[in-house]
Amino acid sequence: MILIVTPAPVVGAQGNGVTAQRWAKLLRRLGHEVEVREGYRRGGAPRDALIALHARKSADAVRAFHADHPKAPVVIAMTGTDLYPDLVSAQVDPEVLAIATRLVVLQREGAAQLGPALAGRTDVIVQSGPDIAPRPPRTDRFEVAFLAHIRPVKDPLRPAAAVRLLPAASRTCVVHLGEGRDPKLAARAAAETRANPRYEWRGAVPREEALRVLAGSRLLLLTSLHEGGANVVSEALAAGVPVVSSAIPGSTGLLGAGYPGYFPPGDSEALAALLYAAEEDHGGLYRALKAQCAALRPLVDPEAEKRALARLLRALDLPAHE
Repeated sequence: MILIVTPAPVVGAQGNGVTAQRWAKLLRRLGHEVEVREGYRRGGAPRDALIALHARKSADAVRAFHADHPKAPVVIAMTGTDLYPDLVSAQVDPEVLAIATRLVVLQREGAAQLGPALAGRTDVIVQSGPDIAPRPPRTDRFEVAFLAHIRPVKDPLRPAAAVRLLPAASRTCVVHLGEGRDPKLAARAAAETRANPRYEWRGAVPREEALRVLAGSRLLLLTSLHEGGANVVSEALAAGVPVVSSAIPGSTGLLGAGYPGYFPPGDSEALAALLYAAEEDHGGLYRALKAQCAALRPLVDPEAEKRALARLLRALDLPAHE
């Protein structure tokens, strides 16, 4: 039995919970029994291994599991708020990382953030996207999906600020889906929705509805200050929707350093210029974004993620039993 613990609710649209459920499904396909829990409860049947999502928030679970199962392997999946801006600032306990048999990062640049001492036992597992049916985009406007819960690390008011700077002739508008985690920022997003015709925050919606909106959008927008490797980028690649993102390692590690859809984090003017250039396809920008994202589609194939998990299991001496 492999235990997966997550600090987020096991059901719902939160990134850690979505990852836990997807990994559980893939590990079961590899022949393992899997249990997913929000946190760790001591006692019960012995487990063969632990996979903990989020080093800082799951630190107590890692310590308790290791005390109960001192010979069982422990895997810690590092999130964006673990890795960035650095491990010390993120308050990641080095003793918890020392317990880990293996560490997992979700994009190529994540291992560099851990440093050479930890890189030797670090695996890169890119998150896969589900099979998302394409939907024809609206023809009366250039709709951009922004799928992010409202909290400071997501820089959630950046899209509204940027679209206010667009030329009057622009048809770009942003549809924002996500929970209002930060009350003050949520109040500002609600006020912006009332005052800004190019921006609409719809609040939390079921994940299926969020993916439906994404599939019918011209672009996915990501404005985060830090990401470990956003689920939503994988979902956009799976849906064939090009991405515009802040130039952060969590995105460059997925999309590549030379991807043309980046803007400096926190720069509303640069984001507005990029959105308008994509809308107008200046210099073939939109076609380039679409082509490069299509070329990256195999990166988020569920079979590729399953193979990466199988390699991790072999490193733990827990081979697949397909």
